[in-house]
Amino acid sequence: MSANTDRYENAVARYFEAWNAREPEARAKAVAAAWSAEGTYTDPLADVGGHAQIAAVIAAAHEQFPGFAFRLTGSVDGHHDTARFAWELVSEADGSAPVAGSDVVTLDADDRIRDVLGFLDRVPTGA
Repeated sequence: MSANTDRYENAVARYFEAWNAREPEARAKAVAAAWSAEGTYTDPLADVGGHAQIAAVIAAAHEQFPGFAFRLTGSVDGHHDTARFAWELVSEADGSAPVAGSDVVTLDADDRIRDVLGFLDRVPTGA
């Protein structure tokens, strides 16, 4: 595995740590570790910037889907300062995954996320 591959996989691992952090303090710390101070997150349902707003989007996802966790599906693919990966939101109770998507992230010089462009591939009706 090359150093560049490690770079992308490590950044995505920190991203999932943030998305799976349930307690506000742990979430804030994980978001700060994953994103640059001016980092952004954009998907069809959100367009936010800065650690506090990103943490709020993550908190809202946990409120809407309690007892669910985000997990990587497949491998992380990257080049230059950009990586892409697919994910799903999985019920810890029954293993169902009603939400799935793919994200493209841009990294800064410190390998923290500068921008996320998220795409929702599967969303339950009414969500």
